[in-house]
Amino acid sequence: MANLLDRVTIDPEVCGGRPCIRGMRVRVKDILEMLAGGATRGEILADFPYLQDEEITAALEFGARATDHPIMVAVDP
Repeated sequence: MANLLDRVTIDPEVCGGRPCIRGMRVRVKDILEMLAGGATRGEILADFPYLQDEEITAALEFGARATDHPIMVAVDP
């Protein structure tokens, strides 16, 4: 999975530093929103022929890891 995540790049000069695929102006957020909106992998790849199927998987993995953080809860003594 680490190799897939290498396809996600963050560059302050591209899309304001938001996570993108291979330095292109296709943000991880764009791919996730298309999938959430019901687009299939095939439809995304047809609209963005320079993307690869593995990069859709990389966007999903990046999103999953970005949401996996602990929540600190204060407990009254």
